[in-house]
Amino acid sequence: MSDQNEDELRDLYVGWSERLAANPEMGMPELRDMFDEWQSAGREPTDVTFEQKELGGVETLTAIADAGAGRPVVMHLHGGGFLAGSAASHRKFAGHLAKAVGGRVVLVDYRRAPESPFPGPTNDALAVYRALLDVEGVEPSALTISGDSAGGNLAIATTLQARDDGLALPASLLLFAPFVDQLHTGDTLDRNAATDAIVSKPILQLMTSLYLGDEVKGDNPLVNALHADLAGLPRTYVVVSTTEVLFADATRLVERATNAGVDATLVTVEGQQHVFVLAAGRSAKADDQIAAAARWILGGQ
Repeated sequence: MSDQNEDELRDLYVGWSERLAANPEMGMPELRDMFDEWQSAGREPTDVTFEQKELGGVETLTAIADAGAGRPVVMHLHGGGFLAGSAASHRKFAGHLAKAVGGRVVLVDYRRAPESPFPGPTNDALAVYRALLDVEGVEPSALTISGDSAGGNLAIATTLQARDDGLALPASLLLFAPFVDQLHTGDTLDRNAATDAIVSKPILQLMTSLYLGDEVKGDNPLVNALHADLAGLPRTYVVVSTTEVLFADATRLVERATNAGVDATLVTVEGQQHVFVLAAGRSAKADDQIAAAARWILGGQ
């Protein structure tokens, strides 16, 4: 696999940025269609089947490499700034991750802002989590909650809510470039602006405003993990590129988690674009990080 495959994700993001600049009044349907082009970044996985079903009243798409009892299950919450992204945009990635862990990856098609602002997406994710435990009979020790970008935020919020509700917690949290700081205070928002082809502070501010509305503050612990009590969270694995604007979100999250007694691992990769693991099957670095994350998940079970 060549570096050209890594450049293709950057080219996709540059194209999106140009379309957004040319059409600042882009409607939500067009924006969501654009984000669903994420699926073009990866290669179709082999030896994986897909199943659509409702869990807890929420639509899901499950990538299945091995559905055997006791095999790992990952509940993944897609990125897209709380506004876009879908099971369709992350389907190929889910297939590659399912193969890597030798189990299943459940993609949650949660309701999105602005039609369903906070706490709608978290409520949907928690409903699917409860269904996996109570209806599907998945053992918590076999379950990982995962998320990328805004989905990483939702993964943490879902786990915090499960903890506070007295539910059994998953064995682990897997986060790819999580967007955790809804106050936008990270120093890499400016420092990495020139090297991040899609994410910028103005875009993040817009996403936050549509997700939180006028009533919810950006330091609410369920939307900003940097202001949450993280004690008691399961072992956590965070992957981020050093050149993306959310780098400081990831590093500060791991620091706070570690200080709270969480077994937290930070993996940094040089020169990659936001959520580069979506290029699975085309990018060697994406494949390497998915394989490493899978080994980490399996090592804790």
